[in-house]
Amino acid sequence: MKPQTMISPKMSDGDVIEVDGPNGPVTALVLLVNDRMAILDLCDGSTPVVLELDELGPYRVFEGSKLAAVA
Repeated sequence: MKPQTMISPKMSDGDVIEVDGPNGPVTALVLLVNDRMAILDLCDGSTPVVLELDELGPYRVFEGSKLAAVA
């Protein structure tokens, strides 16, 4: 069973998102987000990144309840 995703809904603090990076999909944890910017943890040991939402492009939000059912 594949986890369900939504394309570019409103992002919230604590969401897990996936974006298309230059080397394939990138998964990130949304630490903080407002109407203009987001702080994302790429969960790879690097420093969290701060992005303007306009720079982010399309993203997919993983729904927690759907992921819990798969785990």
